[in-house]
Amino acid sequence: MNLPDKLTDRKRAAITTAAIAEFRARGFDATSMDRIAAAAGVSKRTVYNHFPSKDDLFEHILQELWECSAVLNAISYRQGQPLKPQLMELMRQKMAMLRDDYFLDLVRVAIAEAIHSPQRAGDMLAKLGKKEEGVATFLRAAQEDKVLKAGDPAFMSHVLQGQLKSFALWPQVAMGKAPLTPVEQEAVLTTTVEMFLAYYGV
Repeated sequence: MNLPDKLTDRKRAAITTAAIAEFRARGFDATSMDRIAAAAGVSKRTVYNHFPSKDDLFEHILQELWECSAVLNAISYRQGQPLKPQLMELMRQKMAMLRDDYFLDLVRVAIAEAIHSPQRAGDMLAKLGKKEEGVATFLRAAQEDKVLKAGDPAFMSHVLQGQLKSFALWPQVAMGKAPLTPVEQEAVLTTTVEMFLAYYGV
């Protein structure tokens, strides 16, 4: 990559970071491209060169949120291997994502805008939800391997991930709680997986 490209990438990243901060502080409607440009330390023209409109910039932020969850689709069920270690690995990746400050900022922006303008954020948040289908696919494969009881994999996925979110996402996003310590993370992960297997395991 040549130097101009690196500079362009840095400016785009600065604009995105500034926009996240402005959207969080003021909401979509009260945030202007002028304020974003000033916060990013670039000209307004530079902002528009990267993002033709504020809607495009907001969609880019939601797209990044969507892509942050793609890692959950990277783990596939391994037939014939013990299920508990596989579930622990899957949920550890989920926990790592939930601890990421940038991801949490993206979630706060998306949720705030979804509350004030559901239609604007609704489509992208729906796409984000579909990314979590990777967990459902994993659980479906485990069912086919006869190590999980029959049931709706999408519902089971919500049950499994909801436990983590109740400790490691919603308190941090909604109430400003500190991230879980490593000891707390391990306790939540182990309890979540063991409770899940106690109900759904074969």
